[in-house]
Amino acid sequence: MNDIDRHIKINGIKKGVFLGVIITALSIISYYFVISGNQSPVLFVAAPVFFSIFLPIFAVVFFCFDSRKKIGGYWTFKQATTGIFIMFLVAYIFQFAVRDVAFNRFIEPNSVQKTQAAAISAKASIMKQRHASQKEIEASTNEMKKDFASQQQATIGSSITGVVISVLFVFILSLIFGSLFKKDPPEYVKTV
Repeated sequence: MNDIDRHIKINGIKKGVFLGVIITALSIISYYFVISGNQSPVLFVAAPVFFSIFLPIFAVVFFCFDSRKKIGGYWTFKQATTGIFIMFLVAYIFQFAVRDVAFNRFIEPNSVQKTQAAAISAKASIMKQRHASQKEIEASTNEMKKDFASQQQATIGSSITGVVISVLFVFILSLIFGSLFKKDPPEYVKTV
C-alpha cells in the first residue's frame, strides 16, 4: 500500500468519526424536537428532513472536499470511493453504537414509543386542520398504530438483514459521491 492510499484510509477513519458525531448529534436533536409536541405539524415533518438529510449532506460535502485537498487536490475514482466508503462506514458504526445502542437503550429506552405517539398526534392535528371527521381521524390513527406494532416485532434475522442493507446502501452512496468528487490529476502530473 502506498502512502497516498494509506493516508486516504486514515483520513477516512478520522472524517468518519467526525461525521458520526455530527449525524448522531443531529439525530438526537431531531428526536427531542419531534417529541417536544409544541411545534406545528409541518415542523414535525420538516425538522427530521432538515436534521437527517440537509445538514448531513453539507457535512459530507465539506469532508469530501477537505479529504481531497489533504492529499494534494486530486484523487481518482477508486481513491475517492475508498475514502468516502470508509468515512461512511465509520460514521454508520459510530451512530449505531452511540444512538441505537447507548442512547436508545440506556438514556431514552422508550424513544420508539415517544416518537410514535408524537407521529400519531401530528397526524391527528393535520387531519383536524383539514376538517376531517373524528371517525376518519380515529381510523387513520388506528392504522398508524397497527403499522407501528408490526414494525416493532424485529427478529435477529431482520436485524442482520437491516445491517447488510445499510452497508450496501453506504457502498452505493460511496460510489455516487466518489463519482461526484473524483478529480483526476492532469496528464502531465500522471507521467511524472
